[in-house]
Amino acid sequence: MPSQQPQQSQASRTPARRRQRSTRLVVAVALLVVGAALVAGALASASTVLTAVAAVVAVLAGAAATRITHSELAQARRDAARDRAVQAQEYRALTERRTSENAAFAADMRRRIAEREDAIGVLEQALSSAQKNAAEQGIKRAQESRRADAAERGRDLAEQGRDEAESRAAEAIVLVAELEAEIDVVRAELDSLRAAAARRDHRSA
Repeated sequence: MPSQQPQQSQASRTPARRRQRSTRLVVAVALLVVGAALVAGALASASTVLTAVAAVVAVLAGAAATRITHSELAQARRDAARDRAVQAQEYRALTERRTSENAAFAADMRRRIAEREDAIGVLEQALSSAQKNAAEQGIKRAQESRRADAAERGRDLAEQGRDEAESRAAEAIVLVAELEAEIDVVRAELDSLRAAAARRDHRSA
């Protein structure tokens, strides 16, 4: 990954820098040791010239060691600043990548949420239609039930009326038969009266 490559290159440069620093520090320490040894040898020889030369060499060695140490410290500070800058760039790149990933994740979540909300809206609409249809079917069922009850009551009334009509018809038939019988009796009596009247008229003539 891009963030790992700078870290690997930085890690590969760090041992080389440490070797250079250790070499320079060894040289500085060696100069100080040589200067101290020369001064000690000159003092041991009790020679003024050797002591002066050793002092000059020791001063030069100390100055060189100080210069090496100072340059090493400055280089260490520059390297540290460079490393911090590289780390800052890596962290910034990592932050940007994480930010883009979070933005992509948030966009995907918003898309999924929108899809779920659309699906919920469709399901709610279908549920509302189903509830409306169920209510209409319930109303129709109640109406049909009332109609069936009314039809059953009407059928009962019709059957009752038919029974009453049949009973009245039977009574009317009986009454007609009785009247016909009475008419026959009256006609027979009328015929008898006419016959008696005819016989009486015939006798009187």
